[in-house]
Amino acid sequence: MSTAAIAIRTAKPTDAHGLADVHDDAWRFAYRGILPGVELERMIARRGPTWWHKAITRRVPIVVLENGGQVRGYVTYGGSRVRTLPYRAEIYELYIHPEYSGLGFGRRLFRTVQQRLLRRGHDALVVWCLADNDPACRFYEAMGGRPVAGADEMFQDVRVAKVAYGFDQGVPDPDSTE
Repeated sequence: MSTAAIAIRTAKPTDAHGLADVHDDAWRFAYRGILPGVELERMIARRGPTWWHKAITRRVPIVVLENGGQVRGYVTYGGSRVRTLPYRAEIYELYIHPEYSGLGFGRRLFRTVQQRLLRRGHDALVVWCLADNDPACRFYEAMGGRPVAGADEMFQDVRVAKVAYGFDQGVPDPDSTE
């Protein structure tokens, strides 16, 4: 894998297929064994290229990691969906293609979105992740998040715990090595 031509940018309609591919691979990698298999596949199937194209054209905030002209990761974000928490901004999803995970690209995507939110007046944000997704929990803790809430969600007949990580400190530069 060459990392010479890495770009982080706003998604465009031509990214729909790449976003769907990253979503499929990253979700299978992250959630196999955590979510019921049939439910996981059904959730993945709903997020094909058409879904992503509509999200982009509706101007859903999506930032992509591109390498060699291919989408290799993405972040979706916006207003917080839980009004009872003191955070007005939320990162909804941050996924990296498994081949690119562990190389620092998630950190760069996260910091880029933090900077964008800061420019919009949000110096704090929240991220929800499944409590059994140990790599994601460790990532958000390493990024400076602290658990601020928990909830359960039903997937078929399986109750799955979620944890919210709050980020309310200053926002470092996305390319910092911290």
